[in-house]
Amino acid sequence: MSSKKTTVRAAAKSAKPAAEKKTGPALRAVTLVYEGMPGRQVFAAGTFNGWKVDKLMKDKDNSGVYRCQLRLAPGEYQYKFVVDGNWCLDAANPNFTPNEFGTLNSILFVGEK
Repeated sequence: MSSKKTTVRAAAKSAKPAAEKKTGPALRAVTLVYEGMPGRQVFAAGTFNGWKVDKLMKDKDNSGVYRCQLRLAPGEYQYKFVVDGNWCLDAANPNFTPNEFGTLNSILFVGEK
């Protein structure tokens, strides 16, 4: 009879609760736009990607207008453009904040809807 209890206990320990669906804020599509000279190498870097210079912006028609699309949760993000290795504010965005390097970061607000 003790072996039966052991089996029941083992089965109870291995039973997993039903999977719960994790719901979080819906990601929003956000397009960043940089207007400059054609033929540049432009990246977007910010709190949305750990400030890595890895989000390439594309100038599809060689007009000097570079775009990239991000999928972000609602919230506030700081960012800059990196143009040919130079960190730049988003001149078209009036929202900015000082950073620890004595310069400014642009601020992106992503709403719920």
